[in-house]
Amino acid sequence: MADWVTISALATAGGTFALAATTYASVRSANKAARTAERSLLAELRPLIVESSEQDPAQHVNFVDVPAITVPGGGAAVEVREGFLYIVLSLRNVGPGIGVLHGGRMFPELRSGLEEHGDLETFRMLTRDIYIPSGNLGFWQIAYRDAQREELDALLPGVSGGELAAEILYGDFEGGQRVVSRFRLLRVEDDRWTVSAVRHWQVDRDAPR
Repeated sequence: MADWVTISALATAGGTFALAATTYASVRSANKAARTAERSLLAELRPLIVESSEQDPAQHVNFVDVPAITVPGGGAAVEVREGFLYIVLSLRNVGPGIGVLHGGRMFPELRSGLEEHGDLETFRMLTRDIYIPSGNLGFWQIAYRDAQREELDALLPGVSGGELAAEILYGDFEGGQRVVSRFRLLRVEDDRWTVSAVRHWQVDRDAPR
């Protein structure tokens, strides 16, 4: 004779297990969909800063103590005035989101894409945010004065030799998805400085490489 109590208990347990499995699968699928939607949203906000084109117009950039340093499209302005060093890079945002520049640093020699980027603690932060909209032209600027005399003296041989490197820290307009981009600065025959992107590093998420 069948033990209906036992059968009923087993049936209830089996149903509960099946419901739990279905719920787990549903929650897992929902979480995966949410992560996919989040990645898609972040991708729409993500900037990517590279050098501008030679066909882009020149920009006139002010410093607090120097008015209107002119930087050509696809290039950089590297000027020593009264013993101080002023540098401006002409840039373009080729990513889909607004780029907000946070800061950066210079190096007195070229650096390859194989070398890791500098410690973010050594980066000079901008005193104001610089915004570069998607698909638009912009710039990054830095100055070395008496307060940065040690860095200035280290950079001057690179200025004389016509070879410098820059690393720029930036992110999206919400302050996330930070990237460090490295640029090569070379002085060419007509005393112009050219700029070219070397490599990009993700700071707040896994690197693509």
